[in-house]
Amino acid sequence: MSAKKILFLILPMLLLASTAGYSQIITTKKEAVKKGVYVKPSETKKVNPEVEKTLALVEKSKADKTVASKPVASTEKPKAKPAKSKKAVIVDKEDADLVVAGSSSENYLSMQLINNAMEFLGVRYRGGGTSKAGMDCSGMVTAVFNIFDIKLPRSSHDMAAVGEKVDSSDVKKGDLIFFKTNGRSVINHVGLVIEKIGDEIKFIHSSTSKGVMVSSTKESYYHKNFAQVNRVVD
Repeated sequence: MSAKKILFLILPMLLLASTAGYSQIITTKKEAVKKGVYVKPSETKKVNPEVEKTLALVEKSKADKTVASKPVASTEKPKAKPAKSKKAVIVDKEDADLVVAGSSSENYLSMQLINNAMEFLGVRYRGGGTSKAGMDCSGMVTAVFNIFDIKLPRSSHDMAAVGEKVDSSDVKKGDLIFFKTNGRSVINHVGLVIEKIGDEIKFIHSSTSKGVMVSSTKESYYHKNFAQVNRVVD
C-alpha cells in the first residue's frame, strides 16, 4: 500500500480523535454537573453520626448558656423571716409514780432499809450473829443499818436510847420497835417496822424460835410485851 493511501486512512481518524477530545472540555460548574463529572459536596460528603451528635450537643450547650446568662424574673414570693423565738417556758409536771424522799410519810431510805431486811427472811437465829449464817434480833437491825453506814449500838437495850421516841399512833415504816420479853422491865428485843395498818404494827425481826420473820402487834405475845417505838431515820 502506498504512503498516500495510508495517510488518507489515518487523517480521518485523527480528526475524529481531536473532535472527541474537544467535546469533553468543560468550562462551567453547571456543565460539569450536567455531564456527571462534578457532584456537589453536600451530596458526596458523608458525616460521621457520632461527630454529628457531638456537634449537636455543643450547639445545644451554647444555646443553654445563652438562655442561662439572661436574667429571669423570679415568680417565687420572698420567704417571710422567721419570727424571733420566745424563751421556752418549762412546766414541770409531777409524776404520780415518782416517790421523792421526804415527799411522803414513807421516805426512800426507810423503804430501802425494809427491802434489805426482807432479804434476811428465813435466816436462822444465832446469838451475837450479824450475817446470813445466823443473827439475833439486834444483829439483824445492825446488819441492815450498816449497809447504809448508819451505826447503831449493838444491843437492843442500847438501841432504845437512840433516835426519837414516837407515839404508837405516829409510827412509820423504818422505825424501830422494842419489846420486853424477859418478864422484866428491861428492853431486850428489837425489830424493824415494815407496815402500820390502823393500830396494828407489822415488823421484821429475828426470833429465837424461827429466826428472821415478820410478826405483828396483833399477836398476843407481842401486844403484851410491847415497849416503845423509836425513829432513827426521818
